[in-house]
Amino acid sequence: MSSDTRDRILDALEAMLIEHGLTKVTLDSVAAAAGVSKGGLLYHFKTKDALIAAMVRRLGAQADQQRADAAAGGTSVAEWYLQPPDSISEKEIALYRSTLAALRSVDGNSGEVQDAVTEMMRLWDEGLRTEIDDPVQAEIIRRVGDGIYLGALLDLPGVDPDLHRQVVDRLLGR
Repeated sequence: MSSDTRDRILDALEAMLIEHGLTKVTLDSVAAAAGVSKGGLLYHFKTKDALIAAMVRRLGAQADQQRADAAAGGTSVAEWYLQPPDSISEKEIALYRSTLAALRSVDGNSGEVQDAVTEMMRLWDEGLRTEIDDPVQAEIIRRVGDGIYLGALLDLPGVDPDLHRQVVDRLLGR
């Protein structure tokens, strides 16, 4: 099976999570939506957790590419992490909501999905710590960025764009 098939399966999973939520996702339903046999799906992903973890890793890779693109355009890791909520796409928010639902479903039991999310967050944390000399400041920036993202996920009222920029400027010592 090709990587095209693997991507088609992950695309089908993402679409199902966005449209129906985690409760409707089964290996059979994802296989049908992707147009592959269940055996074809199992060739790539042995379990539902492995399937969801692969989606999380792909989301992480996409976010890393966005970060790299931003860096190529002169945006620091910290600026990227502190981006305003309106720059986060609706699809990205929907997929991360589904990821959070998947994490809640494991009820604190460490597993492949939680490990994939932890690894993604660890890599972003390392990027901040590499860029910011002061580990306390790096941690503050990470936590503020996490809060910005959580606000977008929960569709909380937005912050005035000028105030957001002032917060970012203060955090980055500008």
